[in-house]
Amino acid sequence: MTTMSNRYTGSKPGRPTMKHVAALAGVGIKTVSRVMNNEPGVAEATRAQVLRAAEQLKYQLDVNAGNLRRSDRRTRTLGLVLPSVANQFSGEIHRAVEDAMAPRGIAVFASSVDDDPEREQPVVAALLQRRVDGLIVTPAAPDQSYLVSELEHELPVVFVDREPVGLAADCVTSDNREGAAAAAAHLIGHGHRRIAYLGDLSTIQTARERRRGFAEEAARAGITGQTFTVEELHDSRAAQEAATRLLTGSEPPTAIFAAQILVTLGVLRALKELGLQHRVALVGFDDFELADLLDPGVTVVAQHPEQIGRLAAERLLARLDGQRSRPERFVVPSTLIPRGSGEIPPA
Repeated sequence: MTTMSNRYTGSKPGRPTMKHVAALAGVGIKTVSRVMNNEPGVAEATRAQVLRAAEQLKYQLDVNAGNLRRSDRRTRTLGLVLPSVANQFSGEIHRAVEDAMAPRGIAVFASSVDDDPEREQPVVAALLQRRVDGLIVTPAAPDQSYLVSELEHELPVVFVDREPVGLAADCVTSDNREGAAAAAAHLIGHGHRRIAYLGDLSTIQTARERRRGFAEEAARAGITGQTFTVEELHDSRAAQEAATRLLTGSEPPTAIFAAQILVTLGVLRALKELGLQHRVALVGFDDFELADLLDPGVTVVAQHPEQIGRLAAERLLARLDGQRSRPERFVVPSTLIPRGSGEIPPA
């Protein structure tokens, strides 16, 4: 490194610039720009020399400045809109997207909307103001037509977990309807007829799909008149209270299908407090940490958020690379995992 360091004094204050890297590496600024932007046309030995100089100077590429010069006008950033980055499902999607974007040098800006329809559009607008190269969005609002103009200007947009309304765009979802039907069929197959469905907000598309799958399976089995449906449960406390009311009623259910992870946690607390965890069957939609270590282990319909995130990222990268095919919907199958709670027979 001594031959390079002789070319650069290193005495100037402030952050190192591309000019400093060029001086230290003994090349032109344009060559440094090509290397830092991972463009072709640079000899490997020269590329290595520039990267060593950048590392020695702790140089960081200014993506906004580069955007003014690059012909493709890209910022190498992606906007990711999720219900909540604190949620395990959203967190795994976030991680999968970041893993897919890292090799391309694309930074991911993630925002939570907490399933608030009023927050979706302002959050998306804030990301667009930062000139992100694409969007991956879990829709919360009833209509996504506000993004039509962005699609017309060829901004790649991929929706995850829920399908968009008001425009045609790529989306990646779980088989919510089929997964819920599988849960109902599992409980019915173990002899249950009085089954309670505890679901999320009816304004959420996935919640409606899961209720529909459950209801269709109950109708096929001829037990519709014996089922219980409680919705608008968006947190574990509300779910616990609803489950407690049902289980202490005059004709309590012998089994419960909890159609969302927070609902499952609330039902588990209710069963534990009432001492019914070994007498009332439970199937939850979504797997969660330590579900297999409880007594009994919790039977779940497991989604695969890592696959959803990976497929969404791959689709968006394909669009960035110039793919102009018609929008597609990708459905990731869920998996029913028996662990004990869903196999308890009716008393």
